[in-house]
Amino acid sequence: MDPNKNVFLISLGCAKNRVDSEHMLGILAAGGFGIAQSIEEARIAVINTCGFIQAAAEEAVEAILEAVRLKQEGRLKRVIVAGCFVQRYGYKLLREIPEVDGWLGTGDIARIVRVLERPAEDAPPMLISRPTYLADHAVPRIQSTPFYSAYLKIAEGCSHGCTYCIIPKLRGPYRSRPLESLVEEAGIMASRGVREINLVAQDTTFYGGDRPGEGGLEDLLEAMVHIRGIRWIRLLYCHPERISDRLLQLIEDHEVICPYLDIPLQHVNRRQLTAMGREPGNEPPMALIERIRSRRRAISVRTTLMLGFPGETASMFRELREFVRQAELDYLGAFVFSPEQGARAARFAGAVPEEAAQKRREEIMALQQEIVERRSRRFVGRTLPVLVEGVCSETDLLLTGRTATMAPEVDGRVLINEGRGIEGEIMPVFIREAQGYDLVGSLDIEHWAVNSGH
Repeated sequence: MDPNKNVFLISLGCAKNRVDSEHMLGILAAGGFGIAQSIEEARIAVINTCGFIQAAAEEAVEAILEAVRLKQEGRLKRVIVAGCFVQRYGYKLLREIPEVDGWLGTGDIARIVRVLERPAEDAPPMLISRPTYLADHAVPRIQSTPFYSAYLKIAEGCSHGCTYCIIPKLRGPYRSRPLESLVEEAGIMASRGVREINLVAQDTTFYGGDRPGEGGLEDLLEAMVHIRGIRWIRLLYCHPERISDRLLQLIEDHEVICPYLDIPLQHVNRRQLTAMGREPGNEPPMALIERIRSRRRAISVRTTLMLGFPGETASMFRELREFVRQAELDYLGAFVFSPEQGARAARFAGAVPEEAAQKRREEIMALQQEIVERRSRRFVGRTLPVLVEGVCSETDLLLTGRTATMAPEVDGRVLINEGRGIEGEIMPVFIREAQGYDLVGSLDIEHWAVNSGH
């Protein structure tokens, strides 16, 4: 293969963006391009960007400028930029970074080969259309995650009206993939050794809401639990207003559905939620947590909270802090409101000073750390199924893995300090110690051999 057609792809942002990057890799390979494992081996760099908040835009600019520097040094021939950053800033990028050889918005990633096949001397194309693209199981895809774990994007876009968010402008309206297409892709994943599938969308619980009568998330799960080879199905990005009793019953009835719900609450004060465009329903957040925990099967809950949204008073913050104290959630991420250009909330009165908002965030995270350290101790002395992920990145004396209640990249991990594990296998680990978000234990090889037939 022509070495000038070797491509290295840099994927920034969320798991949903990673799926887009994997499709671009597949499309590039099908189009005759080589996929490099490092930028040193490549002659073309493709950067799939995030542009959701200012910090993500700054990260994108940094990555682009680094690739441009390599091009100027002669180590790269072409630099292509795709994704949300392009969709957000559009044609002004042609003027700001003229060294880039092509730009693709979120709805145009499938045109990556067409952009690269243009003569190098042509003016850099800027392909930005209204985001309507929706990949399915037939679109080529090269998995970039470990062989045993994959993300399955069940829908694209968002139709919510959150006042702090510009995702609908960047990604278009919510578009569910056909159920049959998702089941087929999940089966393809299982056939190549994937054991864990993480369902992602801007709101997974809204799946099917744009296609009445064609099946919702619960119907999709009922179909997926029968796919041979899939051991774990995890739900990410669930809207708090759509956690149905049927969904909870499915989690209780099917061991293959991880006892885990990622539910971004953002806040608990009703006035704040209304201002955020997340109209509070009849079920208060604490009642939702209690309903989830009333189930026989223990379900772990992750959430994200926003501090410093315009109008957040000291009493509103105390209400949020008290919720965190009472709810004792398994995982919690907190971030400070960012007034993004194009979002309605950027123009709201009642701005909270940055220093005060950061202090509130730190207070919430300190409280959550205490909760996690206390709750993690309940696992000590128990044997848990753990997906072995291989040698620990910090030391080759330890293996690392995750339980069914630990999502990849965002939650804790299990450190294995005794026994020989098999990467990609779900194996029993006896937990001897809890260290904050992490657990430490030893492999129960005899128990695994008996139960797995090895």
